[in-house]
Amino acid sequence: MQMLWPILIIGLLFYLLLVRPEKRRRHEVEQMQDSLKKNDRVVTIGGIIGVVVNAQKGSDRITLRIDESNNTRVDVLKSAVSRVLSEDKPAEKTEKTEGA
Repeated sequence: MQMLWPILIIGLLFYLLLVRPEKRRRHEVEQMQDSLKKNDRVVTIGGIIGVVVNAQKGSDRITLRIDESNNTRVDVLKSAVSRVLSEDKPAEKTEKTEGA
């Protein structure tokens, strides 16, 4: 019985430090991917930056416009979107570079 306690404590620490935070992060990413809407600027896991043109709720695919000049579009899976770019961040960068 004395040998069982250290194993249980190690298992509990493993769960609290590794499994639980990963579940939370995965849940947040799924929520972000489910809430994609038209005109969101996104980055895919391959590094492609584009604007969402078509994102239907029931579908697992979205259409991204990746080039403004010739209207190039590409279909990707929602799971390929790694993050949504905020509209505020590019504006902050340009303000900092203009003020310097």
